[in-house]
Amino acid sequence: MIIEVATPDDLARLLAFREEAAAWLSGLGSDQWRRPYPPDRLLATIEAGTVFMVRDGGTTAATITVTPEAEDGLWLSEELAEPSLFVNKLTVARTHAGRDLGGRMLDWAGDRAYRAGASWLRLDAWTTNEQLQRYYLRHGFEHVRTVTEGGAVNGGPRVSGWLGQRPARIDESHGLTDRASNPLHAEEWIQ
Repeated sequence: MIIEVATPDDLARLLAFREEAAAWLSGLGSDQWRRPYPPDRLLATIEAGTVFMVRDGGTTAATITVTPEAEDGLWLSEELAEPSLFVNKLTVARTHAGRDLGGRMLDWAGDRAYRAGASWLRLDAWTTNEQLQRYYLRHGFEHVRTVTEGGAVNGGPRVSGWLGQRPARIDESHGLTDRASNPLHAEEWIQ
């Protein structure tokens, strides 16, 4: 499997991934991702070069967003002063579920963060999705805190405020063929 930067042509597939994941999560009793994500915001992240697609032959198997930009209101100013990359919208197609592809993508993201000069790989997870939180803990993330104040990017109350982090580190065990361009180094994206 290869991982590469998404293009605007991937927008429809990314929106379909989100709908598929929301339906699956709903079947598990979770309200995660029921509110549609604004296509224009998703397109902006694609155009910023922070969305990545995992391809398995002719099939798109998964997606992950890795960005130096934190969502407003989640991380403290002292934490934001530390070079970090943030994971968002990690989604695996149901056809590729059960193979720990998400874990491999997190390892790839941690390696990318390290190569960018970041100290941390950070994420926020759905506040009520304890199964997802345990998944991240099993993959080396430490729970920092849970934030419930504020609003969500796509409207409504904050629902994704479980914060986790793990040190950025070299990890080539993910087994993904990396066709993404090299990440910007921390000095280029830290203000």
